[in-house]
Amino acid sequence: MKLCYFNDFRLGVIKGDQVVDVTDAAKGVPHRDTRDLIVGVIAEWDSYKGKLEKAAADGKGVPLSSVRLRPPVPRPGNIDCMAVNYMEDGTLPEKPAINCFHKAATAVIGDGDTMVLPDVPASIFEGEAELALVIGKRASNVKAADYKQYIFGYTCFIDGSARGLPPPGNVFFQMKSRATFAPIGPWLVTADEIADPQKLGIELKNNGQVMQKFNTDDMAHQIPRVIEWLSSIHTLEPGDVVATGTNHRGLNSFMDGDKIELTIEKIGTLKFGIKDDLKRTWARTTRSQHKDKGGEGPHTPQLTGKYAKK
Repeated sequence: MKLCYFNDFRLGVIKGDQVVDVTDAAKGVPHRDTRDLIVGVIAEWDSYKGKLEKAAADGKGVPLSSVRLRPPVPRPGNIDCMAVNYMEDGTLPEKPAINCFHKAATAVIGDGDTMVLPDVPASIFEGEAELALVIGKRASNVKAADYKQYIFGYTCFIDGSARGLPPPGNVFFQMKSRATFAPIGPWLVTADEIADPQKLGIELKNNGQVMQKFNTDDMAHQIPRVIEWLSSIHTLEPGDVVATGTNHRGLNSFMDGDKIELTIEKIGTLKFGIKDDLKRTWARTTRSQHKDKGGEGPHTPQLTGKYAKK
């Protein structure tokens, strides 16, 4: 099943190119407002799956093209992002140590929204294409072999970054948790529709040009280990989002006016725009292209605009 939010945060089920409003079928779920409804539905899935399926079958759909999609999980309790979790097309000599960081839940935006680049002296702004897991039930000290029973579904995720902010060593929170730096969507695909999450193609296009293209089979620490490790550190709750990392070789500059499309096999395509009031510019090259040209540092330098080095 593909679950989404649309328009004024109505809960919907995707059927082909249509969406069916199933909000009323979940009205028994305790919630503050409809943006919290999905977390309750996930937590009570055994009780509500049949009701939503019936509502979707009986209800009349409207064209997806006629609605505004919203983030499928607008208010996750946690967003855990795996760090350096790909073997980078075999270019890493050994598996990196497992690592993660938190991203603020208030950074979430959805399909068709805009990532806004702030007025800060970042050396570059990037967005990392990632497969995200959505947790289905409380998970603490989970064994890797049992990971599947704790995953509710999958979606597309972008880990926005404002890199190189001063001072050195005081990085991750201010780099990762900016408003709008967590695009997610376009919908949530339940886990039963994804036979093997470790064999999914991921592709990111910037203005129609393919910049990132890799497969989840290249993860250094695969999903069972990710769930095992994270749940040994803190309890994961229904609706929590776990972003599984990216292949950094294709990372590229995000600039004003860019149109970003992240497509993950068997899930869908997340689309959003970029806005930068300062109109800063960088070369349109990936990290691997920059390295192959013998460039200094991990990425291409800022060319024009405020904070460009003279």
